[in-house]
Amino acid sequence: MSEQGNAATTAPYLDEVIAIAVEAGNRILEHRKNFHMREKGDHGADTSPVTDADLASNQYITAQLPLLDRHLPIISEETKSADYETRKHWRRFWVVDPLDGTKEFVKGIDEFTVNIALVDELEPVLGVIYLPAKNLLYYAEKGRGSWKRDGDKPAVQIFSSIPDLSKGLTVVESASHPSEELENYLKDLPVRQRISAGSSLKFCLVAEGRADIYPRMGPTMEWDVAAGDCIYRNSGRTGQRRTSLTYNKPSLKNGSFVIGFM
Repeated sequence: MSEQGNAATTAPYLDEVIAIAVEAGNRILEHRKNFHMREKGDHGADTSPVTDADLASNQYITAQLPLLDRHLPIISEETKSADYETRKHWRRFWVVDPLDGTKEFVKGIDEFTVNIALVDELEPVLGVIYLPAKNLLYYAEKGRGSWKRDGDKPAVQIFSSIPDLSKGLTVVESASHPSEELENYLKDLPVRQRISAGSSLKFCLVAEGRADIYPRMGPTMEWDVAAGDCIYRNSGRTGQRRTSLTYNKPSLKNGSFVIGFM
């Protein structure tokens, strides 16, 4: 197992998963100027767009991950999930969003990502997020910290900040999902700055200390959050940060959450 920048990489598959995410990102970019889009039913929620790029990335990732370990099942946004009676026995599995931020991709905005996480005993222990349009990579492994690699520069370890209410909060929020619930949540907090961002980049901005909190008042799915959750959890200077997110639930849908206070 090689090193990424200065980061020790002892988690199984980290280098390989990074390579898979980067190549999936390249395949997404091949479709950027010419893609077909359709609407799909989003697991019981509102419809959402899916493009050729989503499907090409998913096809590549779901073909490559079994080569690392054919016994590990995969939960992916673009592949029909096993029912809970099957899933409830899973202790270790992949969680994949092959193109997070499809709305940003369709609009020509660069903040879309490839998300791959490994969940072990219901905790994300490896997380990789790649922004192909920016050649920007975030990754983490349990107990080994969270890291960022910008282009061809060496990877650097990143750290989240403990919010200081006396100085006011920098809040990162979804660029595509404003809500009255979010406004109600923020009205009683000392907000100094608000940043809008797409996809799982919001987790990364908290993990690297550019934002204090990321509140999400609307629903998400487990594949939307697993990789970013891992990167945030391992961004603490003295041990892991905590979140309320859980995995392999009977429904893969998450309720509201706030990243940054725990």
